[in-house]
Amino acid sequence: MTGNEQRPIRAIILYDSKTSGGSTDRLIDSIGHELAETGAYVEKAKCRANADYSFVKEFDVVILGAPVYYLVVSSQLLGALVQSNLKKNLRGKKIALFLACGSPEPMAITMYLPQLKVHLMRNRILAEKIFAPHQMDDPDAISEFVEEIEVEYARAIRTRNRASKLEWSDEALEMLNAMPSFISGKIKSSLEIYAEQNGISLITPEVLDIARSSPMGF
Repeated sequence: MTGNEQRPIRAIILYDSKTSGGSTDRLIDSIGHELAETGAYVEKAKCRANADYSFVKEFDVVILGAPVYYLVVSSQLLGALVQSNLKKNLRGKKIALFLACGSPEPMAITMYLPQLKVHLMRNRILAEKIFAPHQMDDPDAISEFVEEIEVEYARAIRTRNRASKLEWSDEALEMLNAMPSFISGKIKSSLEIYAEQNGISLITPEVLDIARSSPMGF
């Protein structure tokens, strides 16, 4: 592989579904097959609130998806984000989100997706999709979602390659080194993610101040 070639995406679909073999399971299989057609390596795993998610570290992209029941994202996926080590192992991972939902899309975007996104403030979200019931078996809707993941992942890799040349000003380094060691590493990592997402090549005290007031809020 040359320096200009991008290796195949390693993706895992973490999902919840109450009915085995139902429409959500078919949708997940279709997303997986469509991704595999692009050359990606794809696995899937059904969420359990108290499972060990250390295996997530092996993947480039994590696709989180579930149906919505009674105004709440299906409980095992939300439970995994709150109760298990999933959130910890998602650090630095690129995420895609989808929900299977019969509510109008504006309602789903404002009420249901935030139930997941509140736990993913420090992740880069590549794509979001609300699948209405009539779209669950729609090849075009599925292809659109997968294509967005692929395009945004390639863009993120290009951004990361530029960010590999990230520099710190002397003043910013002095501020970082003055912090207690048990938090400086976390702040450094968060700042670099912020810089990557915003196309910043030089971290200065001003960048630190702006990042502190951003939704990442470190």
